[in-house]
Amino acid sequence: MIEKTGGPAFPQTYKTCKPHMVGMDLRDYFAAKAMQGYLASYPLESEPVKFATAIARDCYLLADAMLEARSKS
Repeated sequence: MIEKTGGPAFPQTYKTCKPHMVGMDLRDYFAAKAMQGYLASYPLESEPVKFATAIARDCYLLADAMLEARSKS
């Protein structure tokens, strides 16, 4: 599963951290960052909500590309 998600975005080494408390994975983090940039560059007169599904899909495609590039370096 780590290969697909990149593992936890902010891994914790504390002994008190339980497996269900690892937080978001790296793929979600990359997609969120991509969406932040995508929406920041969106024209003000447009309504990105109309294209939410396409924007989310594109952001995850970018996240997957970042994970692939990361695994090759």
